[in-house]
Parts: sequence; structure tokens; C-alpha cells
Amino acid sequence: QVQLVESGGGLVQAGGSLMLSCQASGRILSINSMGWFRQAPGAQRELVALISSSGMTNYAESAKGRFTISRDNAKNTVKLQMNSLKPEDTAVYYCYADIRVRDGSGRYNPYWGQGTQVTVSS
Repeated sequence: QVQLVESGGGLVQAGGSLMLSCQASGRILSINSMGWFRQAPGAQRELVALISSSGMTNYAESAKGRFTISRDNAKNTVKLQMNSLKPEDTAVYYCYADIRVRDGSGRYNPYWGQGTQVTVSS
């Protein structure tokens, strides 16, 4: 019913920048929070940044001052601008959205993208 499609990952040198994008599509009635999580090899998935429908943001300590999350409610998109990247930022980055679909339930449920690899070389 809902698809989250990410783009923008890749290989970058330390100190470089990348922008990740994610678009939600399908039988969407409304979207609450959107955001990005990441998972490095052997580690648990962790929050990077979240943004509410009103634009309030929440960042992991490791992302503060370097990453900026933004969203376009009209287009159901969320972006993550990542600057001053470090090798420890290497991970698979997953788009997340809390979505209410057109199924009559009225409930919000979490949806995930397929993940996009970000590799930062030293």
C-alpha cells in the first residue's frame, strides 16, 4: 500500500557531503513523523534524525551540527543533507515514515525504505 524509495547514497571521502532523499507513495492519507535511521555492520539500527509534520526536528548527538533534515509535505518527501562526513558515518541509511493509509482504520503505522548505502573513506 505504501512505498518509501530512497536515493542519494554512495561513496564519499571524509569531510565530504551527501544528500539523501526519500519519497513516500501509495494510498497515503497523512504522514506524521518522517526521518532517517542507519545501521552499520554488526550494530543495531539507530536514529539519525526525525522531523514532524510541523517541522520540529530531533537529531542524534552524532548528527548535530553536521546533518540537516527537511521535508516537503506536499510531495511526501524527506531529505537528509550530510556535511563533514566521517568514516564512522558509514552505514546503510533507512528512510522512515509514520503513515496513515486509506484503509479506514485511522491508525498510523511505521514504514521503512529499502536502505541506501553510505560509505565514507578516510
